[in-house]
Amino acid sequence: MDSPSRRDVLRAGAVASAAVLYPSPAAAAATAAGASPFGPVRVRPDDPRYADLVRRGNRRFVGTPDEVRVVGSTEQVVAAVQDAVRTGRRVAVRGGGHCFEGFVDDPAVRMVIDLSGLTEVYHDPRRFGFAVEAGTTLGEAYRRLFLGWGVTLPGGSCPGVGVGGHIAGGGYGRLSRLHGLVVDHLSAVEVVVVDRHGTARAVVATREPTDPNRDLWWAHTGGGGGTFGVVTRYWFRSLPTPPARVLDFTVTWPWAGMDEQGFHRLAGNFGRWCVRNSAPDSRGRHLYAELVLLRPRTGNHTLAGQVPHDSRHLLDELVGALGDGVGVTPTLSLETLPWLTATLGGHGDDGKNWRLKVKSAFHRAPLTERHLQVVYRHLTRDSDLPAGSLSLNTYGGAINAVPATATADVHRDASMLLFYLAGWTDAASDPRHLAWIREFYRDMYADTGGVPPGGAYINYPDIDLTTATRPWPDVYFGPNYRRLQQVKARWDPRDVFHHELSVRPPAR
Repeated sequence: MDSPSRRDVLRAGAVASAAVLYPSPAAAAATAAGASPFGPVRVRPDDPRYADLVRRGNRRFVGTPDEVRVVGSTEQVVAAVQDAVRTGRRVAVRGGGHCFEGFVDDPAVRMVIDLSGLTEVYHDPRRFGFAVEAGTTLGEAYRRLFLGWGVTLPGGSCPGVGVGGHIAGGGYGRLSRLHGLVVDHLSAVEVVVVDRHGTARAVVATREPTDPNRDLWWAHTGGGGGTFGVVTRYWFRSLPTPPARVLDFTVTWPWAGMDEQGFHRLAGNFGRWCVRNSAPDSRGRHLYAELVLLRPRTGNHTLAGQVPHDSRHLLDELVGALGDGVGVTPTLSLETLPWLTATLGGHGDDGKNWRLKVKSAFHRAPLTERHLQVVYRHLTRDSDLPAGSLSLNTYGGAINAVPATATADVHRDASMLLFYLAGWTDAASDPRHLAWIREFYRDMYADTGGVPPGGAYINYPDIDLTTATRPWPDVYFGPNYRRLQQVKARWDPRDVFHHELSVRPPAR
């Protein structure tokens, strides 16, 4: 179901169902001019490019594949997948390289398909929409869409994230409370799949009710990456227009002078504001913010986000609400910027130089007093531990206007998305940091078996949930999981594409 708040930019006819390959304009032009399009490039362990290609994300995981196939077209992806199937090698795909778990860098993966050459963003007149190839980063997609047509994807805030996996997992970001998730605007997807006979082919699946491939489109609206095939291209028939200028803000509350009760007030106030402003028609849906609660050694508590430049009153209301009863005076940093400038600024460090472990949780209600006690205890214990934090992110708004079954992303009633993070650099410290974040999460949800009752976000994958008391598919996909399994059985019957949190084939 379309988000009701979005602006229709293109209203031309429906996207037809097909299994036909359409080369991008750049590739077609290069071919017509006699030039060779990019790729494929086969990089093996003795190649000087290999070390970079197998070390593109979380420093805890480094791959050892027989080869990395860097591709520049859908046809090249089909050939790479076919080669992997023919030779019996396990295959994985890499877009931006930001996966928090070692799905691509699993020792069992013998071929990595790297989408670095699939980076075209263009208007496709044949399909009446904007096409974004799956190797494009969010930053480049934002730049090209905005400069070319004045529109954008309501996606994530880190410009270096690849769109391939981000969109398949739902696609949440700063504009989502106003315009919905990225998948709420997705009209079609091109996927390289493998049939039961072991033949690789490219399929285009659309959201049109009459499309016989529609279930494959639906699975890519929150079912996560690495499950059904290799996404090569997304199409969007309508996209929202971002605000011309935004207020980019940072508000900090120091640890100094803040007692435990003040901490409880700060975090609790944020949750109460989120609940009051999570409805699709809420005034507060225009504001995005994340409250990062840090360990004392790391820094001060920080509220960061954006709001349209003419909505300063929403920020003032939020800061006033958060400060009630905290007992310390915050510091406000505020800058008016063009939307694209603020968006491409991102968050600085993209995490690729760290060893990381993350967890997530959707919350409908504010944190309880017991929750707040747990957060305070785990942030203040073990003072010599380095980076560790809990971010409370605004959620809801237009996201919650979409029925839970309209897309594969089932979490359509939350007011906050919590992001738990541990980051460090020394491999010898892995056990201690992993223990810290696991104990933190377990204690937060001790009264629900160590698992958040509101579910978790598949784009923040956590393999610890595979051993949780509640089945992990229910945590990530809820009642939509059974339908995802049916899509899996149809489009990947040989289970060619899999990892520890991929959709499992249904039991026979």
